[in-house]
Amino acid sequence: MFLRNERSIKEFFRLYPIVSWIIIIQVVLWLLTDVIQTPLGTMIQYWGIGANHLISQGEYWRLFTAIFLHGGLMHVLFNSFALVIFGPALEQMMGKLKFLAAYIGTGFIASLATYLIGPDLYAHLGASGAIYGLFGIYLFMVAFRKHLIDHSSTQVITVIVVVGLLMTFLRSGVNVYAHVFGFIGGFALAPLFLAGVRPYNPWVRTRPVNDGSIHFDPNRWQKKQHNNQLIKKGLWIFLGILIVLGLFGRLF
Repeated sequence: MFLRNERSIKEFFRLYPIVSWIIIIQVVLWLLTDVIQTPLGTMIQYWGIGANHLISQGEYWRLFTAIFLHGGLMHVLFNSFALVIFGPALEQMMGKLKFLAAYIGTGFIASLATYLIGPDLYAHLGASGAIYGLFGIYLFMVAFRKHLIDHSSTQVITVIVVVGLLMTFLRSGVNVYAHVFGFIGGFALAPLFLAGVRPYNPWVRTRPVNDGSIHFDPNRWQKKQHNNQLIKKGLWIFLGILIVLGLFGRLF
């Protein structure tokens, strides 16, 4: 469910345009604000960061814009990587509009909680609240929509959520409000976003092609079992990378 099998970046973009555009936008904004550091980038950073004292003065757009801004290579890299892994299945299952609403909606909840609970001089940026919102939706599947998620994915998402939430409180420099309330927002809104959805099918293609060369494969079940083993290995490798990055780098 989480291991990508697309044959090219072009195919990934065609199948998951919302995930792709979100990544493009946040990478471009990071380049402008953190790498190239142009006057435009400086202006975007100033007007987009989630500064609580400015939000309290009526600049409410910051509750949304902060979701797409990042500070540092590891920050944007990890959030983009997490979106590539966990976003596609939800985009296919829920559809483009629902997925976009879920991502921005949980990110907004995370920013709003940061504003309402955090100190007046607190400032934040990053997509971690929205990413944890996706985790909340997945955990709702695990608890109440078991037919939408396979057993291996259930184990992986459960471990990742537990590790992520534990590290939220164990490490310094983390926006705890965004992590916790982004997750709660995703879990709470999951029944709305998951209404009527079907289980994720990794073999779906938006433009299927049948050239007459498709034949019955008597070894298909052995291949499927082998692929499942590869998926498990890949997911545990990702989990290891997640833990290492969380221990030694500032991700959110």
